[in-house]
Amino acid sequence: MGRYIIRGGRAISGTLSVQGAKNSALPIMAACILSTGKSVLDNVPRLTDVQVMAEIMQMAGAKVAWTGNSTLSIDCTDVDNGDVPEHLMRRMRSSFIVVGPLLGRLGRVRVTYPGGCAIGTRAIDLHLMGLSKLGARITPTNSGYIEFQAEKLRGTQIDLDIPSVGATENIMMAAVTAQGTTVISNPAREPEIVDLQCFLNKLGAKVSGAGSDVIVIEGVESLGAARHSIIPDRIAAGTLLVAAAVTGGDVTLTDVVPGHLSVVIAKLREMGAEIETQANSIRIVSRGKLQSVNKIVTAPYPGFPTDMQPQFMAALATARGVSVLTEKIFDGRFKHIDELRRMGANISVDNRTAIIRGVETLYGTNVVATDLRAGAALVIAALGAQGVTVVEGVSHIDRGYVALEQQLLTLGADITRREGEWA
Repeated sequence: MGRYIIRGGRAISGTLSVQGAKNSALPIMAACILSTGKSVLDNVPRLTDVQVMAEIMQMAGAKVAWTGNSTLSIDCTDVDNGDVPEHLMRRMRSSFIVVGPLLGRLGRVRVTYPGGCAIGTRAIDLHLMGLSKLGARITPTNSGYIEFQAEKLRGTQIDLDIPSVGATENIMMAAVTAQGTTVISNPAREPEIVDLQCFLNKLGAKVSGAGSDVIVIEGVESLGAARHSIIPDRIAAGTLLVAAAVTGGDVTLTDVVPGHLSVVIAKLREMGAEIETQANSIRIVSRGKLQSVNKIVTAPYPGFPTDMQPQFMAALATARGVSVLTEKIFDGRFKHIDELRRMGANISVDNRTAIIRGVETLYGTNVVATDLRAGAALVIAALGAQGVTVVEGVSHIDRGYVALEQQLLTLGADITRREGEWA
């Protein structure tokens, strides 16, 4: 029952290296299942979600081991088990992305519906449609499991109604060893999809088009092993940039890809922050009170990321003027609003649109993180608030940020982590 105790009002400053991307590491770990050798992944963030994925792979027969803080070796030579236990599936929404590679490797998978953060509906219908078109026979059971079977998957044309990240990843991984060519139209275009393509091709796959509106996969007989470095986490970087903006800070982030954050940077500049970018670094300087923005609408990449919506709402809560923020991706991603209101925010909601009227300041109080990015938003709000804020539920934050309190301490924040019910 960990919590953060944060004394606000202190500008953060300094230089910090950005962690590896969780949303890239998880599918790339899963992709190792397709390999019969030992792969090595660098720049892997040590997060609870990564640990869950490691446990799922170990149950399948893989050998997973850390070397140092961010290098993971994964030997999938002996993978032979396609039954994923319910308790692991329910701990993480991304667990479902093991279905594609397990099906491609073993021809049989048995899983339950995935669990994870409560931020709204994340249907798996597009996953099921794509795998079915590749030739998988899908059978729901009375006990809540879904069974997938296929002697040999076959390439085909797959048109996604919406550019689902998870469905794109599952279909890509299932298709790389399928017979023939698979074409995915309207796939997700996130940088994490491009990183997955890069890794699969290092293994010996033939995938092209990631980052565009069509991905083409030519099936191969088998895959080898490879070494690969995970791309920087654009959402972790964006979170730190917003924290600097709210506190009036001066922060330089290194080991980052500025192009992955172009829309986030544009909105921060619109709010009045000064931002300089170089090849692999971003510097943000915030002077004075932030300005409101007329409109933010979340959208699939390269649009404004839904994973940055809560953090920006926290920043806009004390910006000068009225801002309008519309959430188009997830239907349950406004749970942080009630907690921000407890701190003094003036936010009203009309269906999926939040109207944020900036107040002079927020005030420290006890708040609860309901999900990963909501927790990050509350930390940002607390850093800029008057007084002391206690943020409960930091286990949610641990799912996506490597020791966030240590990163913020490095930048001069007044933040303490305490464990235990009476901490």
